Formats: sequence, C-alpha cells, structure tokens
Amino acid sequence: MGSEANANDRSGISKLFATVANATSQAAGRASAFMTAAAVVVAWAVTGPIFNFSDTWQLVINTGTTIVTFLMVFLIQNSQNRDSAAIQVKLDELIRVSNAQNSLVGIEHLTNDEIDELRKKCEARAKAGRGRAPIKQADRKSRPVGGAKAVE
Repeated sequence: MGSEANANDRSGISKLFATVANATSQAAGRASAFMTAAAVVVAWAVTGPIFNFSDTWQLVINTGTTIVTFLMVFLIQNSQNRDSAAIQVKLDELIRVSNAQNSLVGIEHLTNDEIDELRKKCEARAKAGRGRAPIKQADRKSRPVGGAKAVE
C-alpha cells in the first residue's frame, strides 16, 4: 500500500513536471520571449554607466543568465526525450503495419556502432537498388515490439 502511494506521488510529480516543462518550453520558444530576453540585456547594458560597470552590475546578468540556462537545460531535455519517444513509437507503428522490415523495430536499443553498421547496410542496399532485400542484423539483435523474432 505504501509503495502504491509512492508510485502515485511520483506519477503526479512527473505529470506536473511534464505540464510545467511543456508550457515553459512553448512559451520560451516564442518571439516574445526572445524579445523580452533581449530587452533585459539591453536594459542591463544601459544601466552599466549608472552603476559604474561595477562587479555587482556584472554579477546580476551573469547570475541571471546562469540560472535561466541551468533550468532550461532540464526543460529542453525533457521536451527532446518526449518528442523522441513519440516519434519512435510512431515510426515503430509505421514499420509494424507496412511491408517494411519489422526487424528494424527497436533498433534504438542497439549501440551506436551497431546502428552505424545497420545504416551503412541500408545505404549500400539503397545504392544497389535492391529494394527490400533483408538486412543482416548487427551482432546483437534489435528488440522488436511484441516479441517478434528479428529477421537475419
């Protein structure tokens, strides 16, 4: 019972973070956000002579930009992870319902070297004009959706 409540709390926090991250990244990507940030920098620069270009004056912009950058890294990564996962699911579904090779479903779990090897084989096959000839998998097999056996 305690672990179920814990899971619900984590799910709630995760949903809250996703909602806040999505709203913030949508707002940060607007022209008005850029214009606001540019106006802040211009206002800071204009106040330089007023504060005699002091260390505190410099610290204000450095601290502000560092904090914003630090927080934006997490928001951007969250958005990128969510977008990549959604695209992967869509691609996997397109592969599953088409005549494409189902063995390619799940290759995102392979190492970079294994994916590069598959890419080279796909490119070579495309250049040779062989259409849908099977691709021999890298040493490890991909993990297709639904437990289907990978094609060799």
